[in-house]
Amino acid sequence: MNKRMSMLYTAGVAGIALTIGGCASPGEPPEADLQSAESSLQQAVAADAREFEPVLLNNAQNKVADAKNLIEKEKYTEAERLLKQASVDAQLAGARAETAKAKRAVEEINGNIEALRKRMNQDQ
Repeated sequence: MNKRMSMLYTAGVAGIALTIGGCASPGEPPEADLQSAESSLQQAVAADAREFEPVLLNNAQNKVADAKNLIEKEKYTEAERLLKQASVDAQLAGARAETAKAKRAVEEINGNIEALRKRMNQDQ
């Protein structure tokens, strides 16, 4: 019975040690999240977010830079969280920029229609 208890105790200690060791390891760098965030930033820039949503775009860029620093410090969980936020911020900046461009185009078209109406009324 003592030998069996000793084996159970040893197995329990080994299990606890593995669990604690697993929690202490830094894990894997969030490379996929980094690529996703950088891609979202590029798309936002291509959508003219620099012109229409510069603050939101800048926030996203800062979060990516902060996440890269955290990755260097092996703080992968925090970096992953920031990268996901940066990706969403960049996507939002891009969407808002596209919306602003569409509104601008609609206003221009409406202005052209109004100018044509005035010409038609003058010609009559």
